[in-house]
Amino acid sequence: MTTHITRLLHEWSTGDEEALKILMALVHRELRQLARLHMRSERHGHTLQATALVSEAYLRLLELKQIQWEDRAHFFAVAARLMRRILVDAARARDSQKRGLGVEPVPLDQAESKEGHPAGDLLWVDEALRRLQAFDPRKARVVELRVFMGLSVEEAAAELGVSEETVKRDWRLAKAWLKHELEPLPHQADPLKQA
Repeated sequence: MTTHITRLLHEWSTGDEEALKILMALVHRELRQLARLHMRSERHGHTLQATALVSEAYLRLLELKQIQWEDRAHFFAVAARLMRRILVDAARARDSQKRGLGVEPVPLDQAESKEGHPAGDLLWVDEALRRLQAFDPRKARVVELRVFMGLSVEEAAAELGVSEETVKRDWRLAKAWLKHELEPLPHQADPLKQA
């Protein structure tokens, strides 16, 4: 099945719309599982559901005309990043709607602190992950693979082309680094515990 998906990705890259339809039928269940994985760390009552997240990711995938798909893992990595981006965009939109609607302005000194940040936990997780990406791209990739794609240590090691021990070490260090970055948010569900 993996080679079939890879072949369909290559056909889609060359403009075969029929290949895209077949591909989406094959990967829909896995995309829904990926969406549910992303949604489990969202706040209760989130307006976006897993099905809508898959649909939005699908629309954004359609916009990626110039991408050269490598394989099935590459496709799901891109889909996972798109889903995370969609949730972050939704959090930013939600936050921008709150501003000016009876919410007290946040003083500049508090806006810089984690405790006073109005954008919500998801935005802080995303920002912390971006800082980790700048500091150590492989550790950030391990977090993406483990948390946002739900891969095991073994699967992450295969995806990265490193040993399982390297993934375990990167995972421990990345969790410690992110925990330190996110510590001031005690009410936040720890997304790293869930993977």
